[in-house]
Amino acid sequence: METIQKICLVFTLIGALNWGLIGFFDFNLVTALFKDADMLVRIIYAIVGLCGLVNICLLFTHMEKDPK
Repeated sequence: METIQKICLVFTLIGALNWGLIGFFDFNLVTALFKDADMLVRIIYAIVGLCGLVNICLLFTHMEKDPK
């Protein structure tokens, strides 16, 4: 399970960087790379979103194990 969480963390970081590019420079890297493949862009966004949900679960699991 740890490997899946690390992979999801990488996808979440890529998504965060993409949103940073959109916010600062109005440049969407995903659509720039895959401009002709709208379905692929949607799949990438869906994967990043699912990975974000996995990371949320990781956060709550970590909080439950904390002895404080």
